[in-house]
Amino acid sequence: MRSKAIKIRDIYIGGGHPVTIQSMTNTDTRDAEATAAQILRLEEAGCEIVRFSVYDEDCAAAIPRIKALTHIPLVADIHFDHRLAIAAIENGVDKVRINPGNIGSEAKVRELVACAKDRGIPIRIGVNGGSLEKDILAKYGVTAEGMVESALSHAAILERCGFYDIVLSLKASTVKKTVEAYRTARERSPYPLLLGVTEAGMGEAALVKSAIGIGSLLVDGIGDTVRVSMTGDPVQEVYAAKRILSAAGARSEGVEIVSCPTCGRTRVDLKSIVEKVEASLPNANKPLKVAVMGCAVNGPGEAREADIGIAFGSINAVVFKKGELLYSDKLPGVIDRFIADIRKELE
Repeated sequence: MRSKAIKIRDIYIGGGHPVTIQSMTNTDTRDAEATAAQILRLEEAGCEIVRFSVYDEDCAAAIPRIKALTHIPLVADIHFDHRLAIAAIENGVDKVRINPGNIGSEAKVRELVACAKDRGIPIRIGVNGGSLEKDILAKYGVTAEGMVESALSHAAILERCGFYDIVLSLKASTVKKTVEAYRTARERSPYPLLLGVTEAGMGEAALVKSAIGIGSLLVDGIGDTVRVSMTGDPVQEVYAAKRILSAAGARSEGVEIVSCPTCGRTRVDLKSIVEKVEASLPNANKPLKVAVMGCAVNGPGEAREADIGIAFGSINAVVFKKGELLYSDKLPGVIDRFIADIRKELE
């Protein structure tokens, strides 16, 4: 089922449009300058939609200034008080996220929906396994089925108001539960899905959980936008999302380096060579697959399959471009020559 397309300012989510990358600020939203500065760093890294917490009236009041200083669509994250969502919309936010587990009665939701509908602002229904409604918990416990019912029952309230600019997310802190929830939601709903594993943790552990959860869904053709949840600087979330999207084949941008794990046949210090190649390349959005291979077993084949690739012997290496042998040259000069050729491809 192809998802419905939802427009957020000048970006579309769903409907076959490219999967977008999101992140969330961790500044005090009331400090408009600090929040905007972080958003600008996220933009530079490749973030396309950014969310921030709106937890009091001062946060909502900061939105016009934040919007004036930044360039990408802004999403207000709201919990507990629907009036803050209304204030965020009135102050120019491009989308709001609400949690069915804590936003309040249907009457309050209807009031919010009327404001969003009037301004053309989409709403994300963000379900988290850790904050489900009491009746859902009593019926299902913290399960994928319960998360889906929570999301769809809340979407039904919006639909009864004639509102359909809806995005869904169904995040748990366990990969399996998250994946099950999204697969079920895709079967039952046409709305675009924001993928993510919530409370994934820090560093490599968070990257692994997110890559498995988000990546497995993307490979199945599920998901319209992603947010990788990682403790710390949110810029790392954007780089992680890019890597996951590239590995899953959902987006192709920048340099992808394919390199072998090495074995006893390897006669060069491949690790240092790969590090030198990575460090020598400019930041570029142009998609380019680069193979750096350590021996003659899989090396020439992988090098041929890449846009440009090198396979090492003991004293020399062969370089391929688009499947054709480009040249053979000796170490160590062949490495710098290869790097220069990559840079030309990125120009």
